[in-house]
Amino acid sequence: MSFELSGEEFGVDIMQVSEIIPISKITRIPQAPECVKGLINLRGKIVVVIDLNRRLGFSPRESDSLSKIIIVKVKDTTIGMLVNSVNGILKLPLSSIESTPDMIKSKINSEYLTGVGKAGNRLLILLNLARVLGEEEVDELNQLSSSSSSSSSPSSPSSPSLSSSSSPSSSYSSSSPSSSFKESPEENT
Repeated sequence: MSFELSGEEFGVDIMQVSEIIPISKITRIPQAPECVKGLINLRGKIVVVIDLNRRLGFSPRESDSLSKIIIVKVKDTTIGMLVNSVNGILKLPLSSIESTPDMIKSKINSEYLTGVGKAGNRLLILLNLARVLGEEEVDELNQLSSSSSSSSSPSSPSSPSLSSSSSPSSSYSSSSPSSSFKESPEENT
């Protein structure tokens, strides 16, 4: 499946995607990291939505009629990923996928990348959506959506454990459990 972020075309394995939904009312979460857009109600289930532009270090973009939320399941947690638009589904033979060039790795955390795919005259930056969030981050988001669904307010007492950091360290290597949710490095814009 291909989608757009910040003027670039990205691709993900369709098997990582549960569904694609139009943008709906997103409830903001006070003091959440900038890449956490908020919460949505997906058929009675509270789902945290991540702004994939911000997560990958791109400038944020206002949502419009083309914006979509890609619903993925990471571990046992359902997460929404906000993208600028979804371009469609295409088949890429393995022979059309190459390793990620260093120039792209210098702009996007290489942990998130699976390669570059060629589809005719188009190049797609291939992401592994399950790696865009670290294990600790997924656990925190799971707690956030669980506590939000059991309270009347999205800002439950467990919400402040999420913290934003502009540290250029890897989003997978946090020694502090209270600050495991890291933004992508600011120089990645």
